[in-house]
Amino acid sequence: MLSVHDLEVRVAARTLMEGVSFRIDRGDKVGLVGRNGAGKTTLTKILAGEGQPASGTIDRSGEVGYLPQDPRSGNPEDLARTRILDARGLGTIVLGMQKATVEMGSTDAATSAAAMTRYGKLEDRFLALGGYAAEAEAASIASNLNLPDRILDQQLKTLSGGQRRRIELARILFSGAETMLLDEPTNHLDADSVVWLREYLKSYQGGLIVISHDVALVEQTVNRVFYLDANRQVIDIYNMGWKNYLRQREADEERRRKERTNIEKKAQVLQLQAAKFGAKATKAAAAHQMVRRAERMLSGLEEVRTADRVAKLRFPDPLPSGRTPLMASNLSKSYGSLEIFTAVDLAIDRGSKVVVLGLNGAGKTTLLRILAGVDAPDTGALEPGHGLKIGYYAQEHETIDVKRTVLQNMVSSSPNLTETEARRVLGSFLFTGDDSHKLAGVLSGGEKTRLALAMIVVSGANVLLLDEPTNNLDPASREEILDALANYTGAVVLVSHDEGAVQALNPERVLILPDGVEDFWSPDYAELVSLA
Repeated sequence: MLSVHDLEVRVAARTLMEGVSFRIDRGDKVGLVGRNGAGKTTLTKILAGEGQPASGTIDRSGEVGYLPQDPRSGNPEDLARTRILDARGLGTIVLGMQKATVEMGSTDAATSAAAMTRYGKLEDRFLALGGYAAEAEAASIASNLNLPDRILDQQLKTLSGGQRRRIELARILFSGAETMLLDEPTNHLDADSVVWLREYLKSYQGGLIVISHDVALVEQTVNRVFYLDANRQVIDIYNMGWKNYLRQREADEERRRKERTNIEKKAQVLQLQAAKFGAKATKAAAAHQMVRRAERMLSGLEEVRTADRVAKLRFPDPLPSGRTPLMASNLSKSYGSLEIFTAVDLAIDRGSKVVVLGLNGAGKTTLLRILAGVDAPDTGALEPGHGLKIGYYAQEHETIDVKRTVLQNMVSSSPNLTETEARRVLGSFLFTGDDSHKLAGVLSGGEKTRLALAMIVVSGANVLLLDEPTNNLDPASREEILDALANYTGAVVLVSHDEGAVQALNPERVLILPDGVEDFWSPDYAELVSLA
């Protein structure tokens, strides 16, 4: 289904991997793992045909379904239901049948007759492509991904980033693709949908490559693991399940360390002996041979994986502000006839911690965008208090200008920031050397997350609006964010499905959407976090 031979992948001057060869056949379920920035997302884009390798070949047979981290495909004017059904060519046909049905009721005989003929032809095509059974299958998938009819009947342009992502996931699962490439498929899913997706992928018969920091997902679904080692620029292939992979990888690293130690000792002995022989003219030839042999031994060593670096994240000391830096009153938002939320009142006091809960589509992201000044409410108003400085982390990374470099994005986030200071902070977020000159558009999801957080760090914000800040992060980087949340002294409004993030925030209040009910936080609400 996918055959990769001698692949080399580069980003600008940096080589992410080289000499990569593997096959994905029917029934192969691969977990692609590695630290943020190792090249997982870049590799899947290339496998999907949305990017080109520096060298090597990729042979694809059958349809490939690709879920990127930030899906923006599809006509924004299309209905969500049409987008899903068109994965099998059914969406446009259904719309045509609906239009023909209306025209069949026309009082004009010619219009009615033409509509009947057109309807018959469309219905034949509809039935040939699976018909009502296929339509029911699509509806079942959408329902299990928490996409009710009210969302399916909306245009794509009216949906949140999380809803768009679930629409694309539903489309791929419905498509019947022989191979699926899924990049963080559980992002924006509630707990029930995550459980359903795990079961779906366990029973999937095609080829699968999945990138996920959801350990339970890879543990329960994959039978092969590809570990992308950014230090060694290779992919280690483990033809085994997740638990065996963890044991085998540890054993491999221990073997490499022992082999390296032994060979380095032998090479050192040869080099010392060569130095002794080199002092004698009669032994010069033997000395040269020893030196060459030691060099060959060292050049053939397998690289030992060095310890992964971790971004050192601390949110900024908040700038001084008044007692209530941000107030919102009577906020409401609708898209067309669809009401998202109404009559929301919120007062963000200095240093307060608030978590926003609600089912997918309840308007959590929309509320944060309004509070950040990105979108305008239909009714109500924001009242900025004395000294307000907002730091907004958007789940779809809209605060990053993808046409600017990493360094340019940093400098733009704080007018008084010097390039030297920006580079210092970027270094603590693992952007070193030429990384600062990379266009933000080529960054992986995890790298964009780190950049967006670095921009907040230099902003001096005293009110943080954080929308799913732990998405796309490897475990070590996630722990850094949780620690930073726990120690930040400014005000925070948090939207997250991550129970650990809410626990680290230790919120005082909870706002429940779409009703706008505000309450003091209690452990009873913790159970709603992963479900919301």
